[in-house]
Amino acid sequence: MRLFLLPLLLLSATTVRAEPASAKALLPLFELAGIHLLCEQSAPLLQRGQAEAEQQRLAQLFAGEAFCLELATRVATRFDAVQGEQARERLDSALAQRFTAAERAVGEQPEGLAEYRQRLQEQPPRGSRLELVKRLDAAAHTTELASLLRYEVGKTQALLALRARGENLGEAELQAQTQAQADAIRQSSEQAVETFMFYAYRQMPSDQLAEYAALYEHPSVSQLLSTSLDLLPQLFAERREQLRKAAIEP
Repeated sequence: MRLFLLPLLLLSATTVRAEPASAKALLPLFELAGIHLLCEQSAPLLQRGQAEAEQQRLAQLFAGEAFCLELATRVATRFDAVQGEQARERLDSALAQRFTAAERAVGEQPEGLAEYRQRLQEQPPRGSRLELVKRLDAAAHTTELASLLRYEVGKTQALLALRARGENLGEAELQAQTQAQADAIRQSSEQAVETFMFYAYRQMPSDQLAEYAALYEHPSVSQLLSTSLDLLPQLFAERREQLRKAAIEP
């Protein structure tokens, strides 16, 4: 009887699906991975140079917490609870905390970064350390996230400028007119990210830097970041569509 039962048990095991992650469970991961910071920066960047009424509209439309929660809700459809726990273990590890502390220290003394940038321009980094920084940048999607934020903000600002002149462009047309800026944005973002990493991690041994890169290369963390990058443009595009509709409403 047990021999007949075994195939049924195996069949049932293959049909069990992992429990999906919850949006609220993903929010702490967003903070650890730097995604939450991107959500928080969107509104302030967009509000620069805008009239008070427009600033209020943008503050409501791009409110950081709501923006991140909506992103988390969508990411959760492609991310399960097991992946979430695996990502949390890595992003909240002692190693990750040491690197995060080094990053925060740069913000407390930004003048040191400016001096270091000048030094790198005179003596560009080479060798294995540069390869490690590039590896970490690629694994953590840091340049991609920074470029995405700058590009989507710039695209939205272009739409706001058109609206101020009584014009309006659809998303496809807006994309076509701003696409040429994407490569330049990525190049400058990559340079800024590499300089920041060299400076922030200058006292970190290379073996720890390699371990930190491997942390981001783990499938759970990689999936969290790549999925967020894939979905973020949709959120910006949907909010731009709301701006278009507001422009034609009586």
